[in-house]
Amino acid sequence: MNFDLDSVHKSAIEIARKGGEHTLNYFNRSFEVERKSDDSPVTVADREAETIMREEIMQQFPDHGIVGEEHEDLNPDSSVQWILDPIDGTKSFIHGVPLYTTLIGVVVDQQPVAGIIYAPALEELCDAANGKGARLNGEPCSVRSCDELAKASFMSTDCYTSATFNYGDAFDSLVDQTRIHRTWGDAYGHMLVATGRADLMFDPILNIWDAAPLMTVLQEAGGVFCDTEGNETIQSGNGFSCSRELMPKVLEVFKNNY
Repeated sequence: MNFDLDSVHKSAIEIARKGGEHTLNYFNRSFEVERKSDDSPVTVADREAETIMREEIMQQFPDHGIVGEEHEDLNPDSSVQWILDPIDGTKSFIHGVPLYTTLIGVVVDQQPVAGIIYAPALEELCDAANGKGARLNGEPCSVRSCDELAKASFMSTDCYTSATFNYGDAFDSLVDQTRIHRTWGDAYGHMLVATGRADLMFDPILNIWDAAPLMTVLQEAGGVFCDTEGNETIQSGNGFSCSRELMPKVLEVFKNNY
């Protein structure tokens, strides 16, 4: 299979925009909210946006695979997989909060090579590809220098999920040790870190479609996305983003509180 990262990266940006812009047809409007088997919410906007992205990928790259939150896997044996989350932060979306995102991660032989985080309601798109740096709305972006928790701004999606997944003590310690804590969460929190507007974002539970773009975006922005044991992977089911300098301080908190 011929694989051209530049072409795939460019297409991923365009496809994320198409999917994300479609969600604006429903944002801040009345629509039915359904519940999936795990009691998480889903809307017609989620399903339609993923369908739009899938159709574009299948047209441009018919031999690539697709993994999405809302529909069945396609071409699971392909070495190239597009991993899609049409609305990351559906609860925010449902309540008219603009901090939701449309996510695309491209993985080759199980290794992330490109990532897109698009916040359509805010008109913010962060993109990255291996060796090509990270950008916010087309301009280079990077994590900001921070090597002490006492100077760090700490993001999380909420204040209770960490305890549910046995990270309650670590979460409380991070809140106590950091300069400020806010729940500007889901993938938008990771984008805040990648673009130098926050210093630390932690997710105690992540599906593959939540995590897929994060490692590429953070690494290309000069930072790190890793799990609570320091493994730089999108497969662990949890993860945090921060600067390279802050990483050992955060890992020490998890080591001492788990």
